Amino acid sequence: MASTAPEYILQTESVIKQYKQYDTVITAVNRASIKVEPGEFVAIIGTSGSGKSTFLHICAGLDSCDAGRVLIRGQDITKMSSDELSRFRGINMGFVFQRHNLIPQFTALENILIPTMMCNKPELSYQETLRRLVETLQLTERLNHLPSELSGGQQQRVAIARAMINMPDILFADEPTGNLDRANADEVLKLLLRTREDMGQTLIMVTHDLSIADHADRIFRMDNGHLSLERDYVGGTKRTTQYGF
Repeated sequence: MASTAPEYILQTESVIKQYKQYDTVITAVNRASIKVEPGEFVAIIGTSGSGKSTFLHICAGLDSCDAGRVLIRGQDITKMSSDELSRFRGINMGFVFQRHNLIPQFTALENILIPTMMCNKPELSYQETLRRLVETLQLTERLNHLPSELSGGQQQRVAIARAMINMPDILFADEPTGNLDRANADEVLKLLLRTREDMGQTLIMVTHDLSIADHADRIFRMDNGHLSLERDYVGGTKRTTQYGF
């Protein structure tokens, strides 16, 4: 009996994104294709301006592409209306930004709970999910603090909790440690990986830090808009210690 193809949680097909700069057309993403299986940790590396963040935003439905397709669990998000995409993204995807993007007037707890107000999942026990996230991310004593009263590392932990509160199938992270010092970056990454492992999400992360990318199952490189496989640890030699920073 012929084996069936695996169900990819994310699949892109020849994605193209172009910008016009004066009289010049800049191709930020050039026919980028990728297939990601459920539970994978995929890292995308590349120099500044290589197109990696643009590609990630397209995969997450935060930006549109000029050509190609993006499928999440087999559903083409490039064909969805704005309302359909917003709801679909709220249920299935979480996104961690480099600069936190917390609402300054909201407490840490209120920031974390924003996705539940916009897209409630009745089948989910938010109280239990919140408890697990807050405990894992070490935010118990900071829930009633405003972002201005938190350190950079604590703000990023709040952003991670916000991205994961709806228990999305797939978590996108755009340079989540880029604005942190080494110690805070290592701690946030460790907590991000532990939280992902506990909750079973697929993780797709853009990073310039090779020591962070080395924890991924597969590493892709973006170069001048072109995406290529850099390293594949699946079935081969992989890191031997969990969270070995």
